[in-house]
Amino acid sequence: MSSPKTSASFVLISMTLWFIMFLRCRGQLRAHLGTTPNIKDIVVGRCYSYITLVKPSFRYDCEEIWRQFEEVVVRQSSCNVTVEDYYHMFSAMPQTWPCDSLLFWSKTRTLMHSYAAVFRHFWTLEDTLVGYMFNDLIWCGQEEDSGFDFSSCPEWSACRNHPVYSLWRQASKNFAEMACGNITVLLNGSITNAFNRKSMFGSVELDSLNPRRVNYVNIKVVTNLEGPLIESCSEGSIVDLIQILQSRGFHWTCTDNDQTLMILQCIQNPKETSCQTCASKLLTQKEPQI
Repeated sequence: MSSPKTSASFVLISMTLWFIMFLRCRGQLRAHLGTTPNIKDIVVGRCYSYITLVKPSFRYDCEEIWRQFEEVVVRQSSCNVTVEDYYHMFSAMPQTWPCDSLLFWSKTRTLMHSYAAVFRHFWTLEDTLVGYMFNDLIWCGQEEDSGFDFSSCPEWSACRNHPVYSLWRQASKNFAEMACGNITVLLNGSITNAFNRKSMFGSVELDSLNPRRVNYVNIKVVTNLEGPLIESCSEGSIVDLIQILQSRGFHWTCTDNDQTLMILQCIQNPKETSCQTCASKLLTQKEPQI
């Protein structure tokens, strides 16, 4: 007969194993989420919000855009939606952007939004109608049933013709093709392969830029406040990006640790040592003599 101490240990171990399995299963569920609930209400609502509040000068048929989108997704299996399938949807929402205003990014999403908020003339993909409507949503269809699959959608990496991936590839291509004048690219110097040929910028947007329309590609490499410093304008994959730009005839500039980008990071993390050091230097500077 087992002792009370042994029984208690067995119960504790069992509960621990159960909790670990629960977390693993929960993680698996999160990794395979289905179509975003109420996706039609969200997409159409965002469309009306965009043309009413964000860009009231634009005129689009939000219901027609949804109809074109729905026809593409629900009539195909979850890995059989091509870029070309979205052609009619994108035709229903043409959009142009002013020169000297496009901002591209890779692995710098949070900072990119802060930077665009400060410099209001910048446009990102998320500021376009398609980016505004579909940002952070998930969707896929199911071949055996003409509707959205709300229980499970494959990861982007599972197939090239993923319905979400195909839409963003076409949206990114359209965005880059319209670029003109000077453009800006934000890259993260605290990671290896800050410029990644497999990223959306590296695989789609870069190849879609037209050197006859783009005057300068202004690269800004920013590192995390706490580091590490892995890549820069003269080291790592950024050098590969510069070589590609040169081979295609682009003019370019590259800046490490842009002061504005550092200030934006310090606003969010003022207690970082590098931020306090910078602030101290500014406070000890003498005022210019008049």
